[in-house]
Order: sequence, then structure tokens, then C-alpha cells
Amino acid sequence: MNNNISKPPIPNCEPVKSYAPNSIERAQLQEEYKKSMNKVIEIPMWINGKHVKSKKKKPISPPHNHKHIVGHYYEGNTTHVNNAIKAAIKAKREWEAMCWQDRASIFLKAADLLAGPYRHKINAATMIGQSKNAFQAEIDAACEFIDFLKFNVKFMHDIYQEQPESSRGVWNRMEYRPLDGFIYAITPFNFTSIAANLCVAPALMGNTIVWKPSDHQIYSTKIIIDLFKAAGLPDGVINVVYTDPVLTSNIIFSHHEFAGLHFTGSTKVFKDIWQTIGKNIKSYKNYPRIVGETGGKDFILAHKSADHKEVVTALIRGAFEYQGQKCSAASRAYIPKDRWKSIKTLLIKELQTIQVGEPSDFSNFMNAVIHEQSFNKLKGVINKVRKDKNAEIIFGGGCDKSSGYFIEPTVIVAKKPDFFTMKEELFGPVLTIYIYDQSDDFEKILNIIDETSEYSLTGSIFAKDRQIIAQALKSLKMSAGNFYINDKPTGAVVSQQPFGGGRASGTNDKAGSYLNLLRWVSPRTIKENFVPDKDYRYPFLKK
Repeated sequence: MNNNISKPPIPNCEPVKSYAPNSIERAQLQEEYKKSMNKVIEIPMWINGKHVKSKKKKPISPPHNHKHIVGHYYEGNTTHVNNAIKAAIKAKREWEAMCWQDRASIFLKAADLLAGPYRHKINAATMIGQSKNAFQAEIDAACEFIDFLKFNVKFMHDIYQEQPESSRGVWNRMEYRPLDGFIYAITPFNFTSIAANLCVAPALMGNTIVWKPSDHQIYSTKIIIDLFKAAGLPDGVINVVYTDPVLTSNIIFSHHEFAGLHFTGSTKVFKDIWQTIGKNIKSYKNYPRIVGETGGKDFILAHKSADHKEVVTALIRGAFEYQGQKCSAASRAYIPKDRWKSIKTLLIKELQTIQVGEPSDFSNFMNAVIHEQSFNKLKGVINKVRKDKNAEIIFGGGCDKSSGYFIEPTVIVAKKPDFFTMKEELFGPVLTIYIYDQSDDFEKILNIIDETSEYSLTGSIFAKDRQIIAQALKSLKMSAGNFYINDKPTGAVVSQQPFGGGRASGTNDKAGSYLNLLRWVSPRTIKENFVPDKDYRYPFLKK
């Protein structure tokens, strides 16, 4: 009997462990990392609650040690995609009928398991498979993932509590139904937490999922699957396939029961998918929900009133944490001419202290880029800049893929604000700086920032002058979905800075807030009339 109005536990953001020398968590993580690197595992697909193998296995190697194999995954085919869809559709009826408290309990249990016995497992897997250092893995795979799990339950409860007003003799209610069909989740390599949340958010609201993770995030996907199984997630609610993206999309986007897409990836791919869905719109029984977070060309603007040490710290952390492979990474910066000398001197001095190498060495601030294709693209960009008279590389530019896909933190100074590295998303440790003349109208540089890039994801301003901050907030209103004042433009925290941007950066449905969960429900209004009228005639009809 369910006769209580439950209130879920009040969530708090998961505390970030430091992994400082001699700390317990450092020793435990290093042990888990070493253990995982010294064995080779098999990773099957997960369909209808069962591990599914195929005839084709592919190796998994760490980006920082690409000659070493840590596992193999089984690549699926058409049959596996169709079976995943069937499993999601079959599981839908019981899953959506389950009390919301029971659905919530599964993911709350997953959060506590993740904070405890699974913490070092998922951090080590993210370090190995995605080449993140211990701190970057901790804030992503552990803390942000835990926060998504816990705060999503709160957001769901808040949504369900939002009810319409009722008048005398009438009771009005709002029912938040899951979408009619299955959800397709396409997830990126760079954030373990985002990959998981793209499945968790719609599933919590009663939807069932077909999930295709990036080929370069499969190693940590296994831990997510193990976690969900341990938390008691019913069979078929989330189904995972490791399949060719074109093959998978051709099947899913032509399926009558396709109800929604939860996507994080490139702008080009997202636009192509949107176009495909549009062409197939007559095939669906509903208009599918399309939620996507795509690219970014994120900026840091320094005003002459800014503190140069604060600016340099933000440039380094914003541009080079996780090798710049964040959609929010600072990849373009605007520095006033009269502050450039002091900022440049300190920036180069600090960059000279940065170490690049394997995540197992905790003194390495940077690690490897994700794969050879990314390495070759970035190396090509760096070589192109070297030959261009309109720009100068003032630091870094070194590339070495002999053992891992390592690229030095690279800083370019562009003579023109529309230089190609100021406009194009590179997704790597490359920062381009433009030196502007502060004697010009400040509004001019604000307009340049707004008009240079097609993206509108994150950005920040450093200034002590409050009038300048207010001016930037107004002029750059549409330039960033997440705007930061005197802070780097990365590191959004669930429930504190809901994440997403507009223009070519996505649909801005704000992961980490109730807004995202609203996209995965189809509300139904229910009106109950306690005393129905028995005569059609209204008073105005009387003579």
C-alpha cells in the first residue's frame, strides 16, 4: 500500500576529495589504477539485463599508452540494435507504472554505491580509458555523477509537486507521463557523468533507453552498467549497444516508437541527426523530443582592471585541464594591450611548470588527447599556424604519439580577431589570444566576441570595474549559456550552474536542473467535476 506523500532526502553536492600526498583516497585510487592496468577485461553489450557478446571484438587501449591493451569490447550489429529497441519497449509498461519513489530509490542507491565502493573503480576506469588525471576524474566520474543521481530525484519530486489551481467543485491535477516510445541516448567520450546522465535523466521520469556510448568511453561504461545492476535497475530500462553510429541511427530514426534523443557531441552530427528526424517525421507516432549539447568556442575576456594572476590561473585551468577536451574549455582569450606584458610573462612562467604524461603520475597536470585522429588533427592545426604570418605560437606546440597521444599546452597569439583558431572548435590544448587596444570603445571588443564564433556555450569576464561587468553581461547576453564573472568558464556544478548553451552549442535544456527533466515528460491535465451541470442552458440565454 502506497498511502504516503514521500519527500526524498535533501541532496548536497558531493564533496571533492583532494588526493593529496599521503591521503587514504590517493593510495586507494593508485592501487585500483594499477590493478586495472594489469589485467585485460571483456566488455559485452547490455541488452534486457543480460550481457550480450558478438563475433567481433575490438581492443581498448589507454590514450596515454596506446600499445597496452586493458580490455576488449564486443561490437554489435543490426540484430543487437533491434533487440535493444524491443527490450526498451517491452520494459516500458512496468517501468513507467512503478511508483516514483521506487524509481528514485534505485538511483539514490546508485549514488551511495558510487560514493562508496564504486568511487575508485569509476575514477580509475575514467583515468585509464579517457586519460584523465585523478582530480579531473574525481570531479567528473564520481562527484558530478553522484550529484546528477541525487539532484535529479529532487527535481523530479519538485516537478511532480507542481500542480494547477482548482476552483469550487473542481479538482484539477497534472500528471507527468513519460514519453510515448523509447529514448535514444548518444553520449560523448569526455565526461563519464554526462554519458550516464543522458540515460538517467529520462529513465528516472519513467522512460526506457537505448544507449550508444562513444567507442572511447566504453571502458568506464562497464562500471556504470555494473553500478546500475547493483542498484537494482530492472531489465530493459537501459540497454547498451556498441555499434556503428550510422547503422544504429538508420534503424532508430526510422522506428515508429522513437520518442526522443538525448545527445552530446559535435554540432555537425547533431544538425545531421535533426535533419534526418525531420525527414522521417511522418514515420513517428509523436513529434520526438530532441535535446542536444554540442560544441563551444568559449572565451575569457580580461579588462584592464582585472588582476593578472587571476587571469593567468583561469587561462591555464580553463584551457588546459583535461587537455582542453571540454566543450566549455577556454579556447579564445581577449587581453588588453597594456596588461599583456605582465600576463604573458606570468603565463609562460607558469606553463613551464606543467607536466604532461600518464595519469598514474599524480604530478602530471595534463595527460593524452583521446585518440590518434584527434592528435593528428591538432598537430595539423599547430603546423598550419606555424606557417601563417597572422599568428605566432608563443608557447608549446610539441606533439609526440610514440607511446601516447601527447600534445603540449599550446598558446597562439593572433594578429586578427577572426583568425581561424579564434573561430573553429579544436577540442584540444590550444589557446588563442587576441590583444586588443583598450583605448577603443570597449563595446567594440564585446561585439567582436559576440560575432566571431557560431557557438554560444560558456564565457567569462575578469574585471574589478562593476560598470564594465554590467556592460559585458548586457552585450554578451546571447554569447554564452553559462557566463562567469572573475572565474574560468569551466566546471559547472549540478544544481548550482545548470549547463547548456544556444546557437550552435545546442538546445540549452540545462543539464543539472529541473528544466532537462521536463523534456522527458508529456503532461496530462486531469479535471474532475464533483457536481456536473444537468442543463445545457446558461443564464445569459434567459429573456
